[in-house]
Amino acid sequence: MKPIQLPLGVRLRDDATFANYYPGANAAALGYVERLCEADAGWTESLIYLWGAEGVGCSHLLQAACLRFEQRGEQAVYLPLRELSQYGPELLDNLEQCELVCLDGLDGVVGNAEWEEALFHLFNRLRDSGRRLLLAASHSPRELAVNLPDLKSRLTLALVFQLHELSDEDKLRALQLRASRRGLHMSDEVGRFILTRGERSMSALFELLERLDQASLQAQRKLTIPFLKETLGW
Repeated sequence: MKPIQLPLGVRLRDDATFANYYPGANAAALGYVERLCEADAGWTESLIYLWGAEGVGCSHLLQAACLRFEQRGEQAVYLPLRELSQYGPELLDNLEQCELVCLDGLDGVVGNAEWEEALFHLFNRLRDSGRRLLLAASHSPRELAVNLPDLKSRLTLALVFQLHELSDEDKLRALQLRASRRGLHMSDEVGRFILTRGERSMSALFELLERLDQASLQAQRKLTIPFLKETLGW
């Protein structure tokens, strides 16, 4: 059996864990993805399709699932297809050796006949070998520009979840959760100050938290509004 050859540079983020994911209105999707990671999940629960705008957490959940499998010593693979499309559909060869395959950015390769054919055959190989498949895209399966009818029909077999952007209150709770896991206390007042002054996307907010964590460690100071103003120049 040919070993899987993947491009260098595809790395899972250490912070992309289930424990670090604040679901807000996406609790059902989180529950089903965690269920997919359990040993006794059947095929009907082992094909999940997540979709939504950038920053809603699709990539986070795919990477969290991969990390869960790796922690158990089982082989899993995460492929951000938009970034890897230039490597060609051969990238999908032999992936049925993995217990879990996570394909992110499906939009980046559909519409290409060779990729669609390769995806269709991968679906079949994974199903026949009892593996799990997690998919993510920015559009629903119905809106995805798939030309191959067989592939379109395979996508209809998936459990489909649209991920929604967090409300302001949920963004606050997500920031507090991430801060607490770093050993930082973030009051509601400080969290709301960040939300009113900082960028709105969760990735930008988490990057900001990273900066504050480093600055807090160096200065040995707590997260307060004066400290934020001083550190961030607000």
